[in-house]
Amino acid sequence: MSKIKIGVVGIRRGGAYVKAFHRSDRSEITAICDLSEHNLAASAEEIGLPDEACFQDYDKFLETDIDAVVVGTPIPFHEEQVIKALRAGKHVFSEVTMAHTVEGCQNILNAVRETGMKYMLGENYIYLDFIQQWKKYVDDGRIGRIHYAEAEYVHDIRERLYDTGTRPGETYWRTYRPPIHYCTHSLGPLMFLIGNNDRICKATAWGNKATIVEDQSLYPSTIDMQAALFETEQGRIIKILRSQVTPREKHIITYNLYGTDGLLETGRTAGYNTVGNRFFGATDKRIVPMNCNGTNLDTPKRLRFGGHGTSDYYGAMAFLDYLEYDKEPFATVEIAAQLTLPGLIAHECASQGHIWKDVPKLD
Repeated sequence: MSKIKIGVVGIRRGGAYVKAFHRSDRSEITAICDLSEHNLAASAEEIGLPDEACFQDYDKFLETDIDAVVVGTPIPFHEEQVIKALRAGKHVFSEVTMAHTVEGCQNILNAVRETGMKYMLGENYIYLDFIQQWKKYVDDGRIGRIHYAEAEYVHDIRERLYDTGTRPGETYWRTYRPPIHYCTHSLGPLMFLIGNNDRICKATAWGNKATIVEDQSLYPSTIDMQAALFETEQGRIIKILRSQVTPREKHIITYNLYGTDGLLETGRTAGYNTVGNRFFGATDKRIVPMNCNGTNLDTPKRLRFGGHGTSDYYGAMAFLDYLEYDKEPFATVEIAAQLTLPGLIAHECASQGHIWKDVPKLD
């Protein structure tokens, strides 16, 4: 069978997927696109791609012989670039989040349905090894019915929000992103583990003050902390805590799930919590340490790259399974919207004084 031809736009973040699809025996990178000549040249050299396969013009890039596009560009470009790719007859694997507006999410959903092309959200945290191990516990019924879940993602990225060094006052695209907008790394694994076709239907949130960073022109990215509370259609409660400026060394991402028969929780060490994950079974009252981390240790070393364990690789392989075998991944276009919209609505709730609002279900 011929290899699936992949094009990647946005080489900085998309570079991990260049590696993943290049190293798979089922796919090949046949075109790349980026505004930076340096990024293009470095990536092309790494995988042996000729100059004529490198583009700075996205429209010309889409005219090439590729089966699918990986969108690794900043979030504000996702809507336009995803829709253009779909209408050009390309399947799409898109970085998170789906879009930065409710309307943008709806437009992408419409384009998928109109074109019949496949779309997958690249929510890679679903493929962290410990989340995959937890899924087995949940599906085996070892913690019973999940009734409450929470996640905390505190990552001080001020250097990615605005220039903190030689060019004071220069801003970047993340300057205009409220913390809670970027919640798919939190909600993705939680909703994946909960399953049962549940979805978030109501939201509220707190956090609209920026006191850590004094320059108010950098608002809303510099909101100190945002805490969101969600209700699902099946009556579950979910809490998410997010900050992009709160000092913490190193950053932390945690997950807790409470069930009728037990719990699953991460420790509070840095990064992906490589120690401290545990399972508690209510029946036999045992606490079982789970030494899981972000990397699947059975994966060959050449497929372990980037800063997300082996999750980028396994996310890419799920996309290939979708294209080659029609094996539907978790983060289809409908789920992509369900993981993105709660964060968009939550910021509205916080801005208006922590009111409750419905989270729309896209048509």
